[in-house]
Amino acid sequence: MKTQFSAKAAVLTQRFGRIGLTRRTVRVLLPLTLIVLGASTASADWHSFWHSFHIKYARNRAWPEPFTEVDAAQTMAPFEVMKHNGWRAHNTIGHDLFRRGDGALLAAGRERIKWIATQAPEQRRAVYVLQGENDQETQARVTSVHDMLQRLHFNGAPPRVMVTHIEPPSAPGPWAEKIHREWLNRLPAPVLPSTTAAGTSGITTASGASGGSSGP
Repeated sequence: MKTQFSAKAAVLTQRFGRIGLTRRTVRVLLPLTLIVLGASTASADWHSFWHSFHIKYARNRAWPEPFTEVDAAQTMAPFEVMKHNGWRAHNTIGHDLFRRGDGALLAAGRERIKWIATQAPEQRRAVYVLQGENDQETQARVTSVHDMLQRLHFNGAPPRVMVTHIEPPSAPGPWAEKIHREWLNRLPAPVLPSTTAAGTSGITTASGASGGSSGP
């Protein structure tokens, strides 16, 4: 602190000498100037202290906000990635939807693109073209997709067309049909509940009781 004031005094002495002040005048003005400068520095530090104090007070009063929003965003981020990957797999036009060699769309591929362009949510209307064996085949597939989109009528902007190397998981048709039939065969028969949510007898119990009382 002493060194800092000495440096300021030396600078002020030089400036006072340049404007033609006498030594006696400099001796009177120099202490007053240093006092004013010290007071202004202390005032600035004082205001800075109270400014920082109010910020910390308001931050403590608002806790746990805004940290909960950051935590929620970080928690939801993996699910957003999962949704994106799921839609990418669903909207990927794979090898089995193109004709081998020239990259022309098959009937199933045209129906898939039609659904994506007209039925999918607008923010999910993107067509992913699975790349072919070479660049020429990949470009032919992309051209076929664009030609199909130009023949469609839909609201809003046309779907984006992107090339992907990630092949969506798939299964043979007979195997998938077998799994579906097994699931249907194992479904239990629909039965109405015997009691209601209030605990009283249900329709089946009441009808059974009335049927039993009507006998001989």
